[in-house]
Amino acid sequence: MRKPLAIGLSVLVTAVVLAPAAPAHESRRPALLQFASLPAETFVPASEPSGAALGTAPVNGITPPFADQPIQGFSGVVRNQDGTFHVLSDNGYGNKANSADFALRINHIGPDFARGRVDVLGGITLTDPDRHVPFPLTRPDRVLTGADFDPESIVRAGDGTYWIGDEFGPYLLHFDRAGRLLAPPVSLPGVFAPENPGGQANIGSSKGFEGLAISPDGRTLNALLEGTVQGDEPGTLRLNEFDIAANKYTGKRWIYQLGSPDLAIGDAIAVDRNRILVIERDGGQGADAKIKRVYIADKRDRDRDGKLDKTLLVDLMNIANPRKVGGFGETFTFPFQTIEDLVLLDDRTLGVLNDNNFPFSSGRTPGKADNNEFIVVRLPEDLR
Repeated sequence: MRKPLAIGLSVLVTAVVLAPAAPAHESRRPALLQFASLPAETFVPASEPSGAALGTAPVNGITPPFADQPIQGFSGVVRNQDGTFHVLSDNGYGNKANSADFALRINHIGPDFARGRVDVLGGITLTDPDRHVPFPLTRPDRVLTGADFDPESIVRAGDGTYWIGDEFGPYLLHFDRAGRLLAPPVSLPGVFAPENPGGQANIGSSKGFEGLAISPDGRTLNALLEGTVQGDEPGTLRLNEFDIAANKYTGKRWIYQLGSPDLAIGDAIAVDRNRILVIERDGGQGADAKIKRVYIADKRDRDRDGKLDKTLLVDLMNIANPRKVGGFGETFTFPFQTIEDLVLLDDRTLGVLNDNNFPFSSGRTPGKADNNEFIVVRLPEDLR
C-alpha cells in the first residue's frame, strides 16, 4: 500500500500554530483540529476467512462471512515517533462464541489528515509459540483468536515490548515486538470474569481491563476495570497498580467513580504520575448517544472521599468546529457506542479513535456500518 504522508508531532504542532484563531466564545471549549477515517470494509490483504459465525444476513449493509480478516474494532492505540500509530484490534465480533476465526492483531496505521483518510501500513499477529497460555487455545498453530482473549488496552514499554489488558481474565499479557507472548497471562487476584476458567465469576462479561496506563518512569502499569466487582459500591471501578519488573501486582489500588452505574469506561492513559485521562461513555449511538466524555482523574484525592478526583476535559458530543474540519458543522459530535482509544500528542492536543464494532455499530449514519475515525482535538488549556 502507498505510504501515507507522515503526520508527526511537529506537524501537528505547526498546524496548531498556523490555524486561524478561534472566536472568543469557541476558545473556551475543545476544538476539532484534524479528522481522518478508515473505511469499515478494510481487510488484511491475502489473509484468512473470518466471520463465519455471523451468518449470511446483511448487517448494516455488509454481508458476512468475509474472505479476509477485517481491520476493525480499535480498542487501544500506541503512538510512534514517525507520526504513525499501532492500534489494537478488539476480540473480533463481540464474544467468544462468534470470534474463533478472528486472529488477534496489532495493526500499523498512518493517518493522512490532509486527505482525511487512514492508511494501513502493516501489522503483527498475536501468537503463543512457547505455550505460555495454560488453557487450550482455539488454533493448534497457537495464533491467538477472539475466542481466546478479548484485548482492550495496550501500552509499549521502554524495551519495545507490549503490555495488553484483556477482559476475559481479566489478564495482563506481555508480548514481544513481533507479537509473541513472553510469559503466562497474569491474573488479577480475587477477580474473575465469566470467561475465566480459574474461579467463580465476580465481574460481568467483557468488564475486565478496558484501560491500561504506563507510568512516566516506565516501572508500573495502572490497569482499570470496566465493570464493578461484585460487592463493591455500584458504579465504582478498581484501578490496580502492577510492578513490571516484579511481574506482579503491588496491592496498591484506587477507585474510579462512574457518573452512574449504567456507564462504562473506554480507555485510560497516563498524563503524569498522578493523573490519568479516562473515557466515560453510555451505550448509546447516533441520536441516542448522550454521554461520551474524557475526564482527568487524579490519584491525590484532594477531597479525601476515597476516590479519584474527576475533572471534565472534553465533551465528545460538543466539540467546537469553527473551521468545519472534515466537512462537519460548527459543532462536531463523536456519537459512537464504543470510543476506546486515547493518545496524547502534546500538552494541548489529544487523539481519539472509536471502536466501530464491525459490522454492528452505525452511530455516524443509521443503517451504515461505522468507519474507524481518528480525530485530533485541541484543548483550551495546557494539561501541564
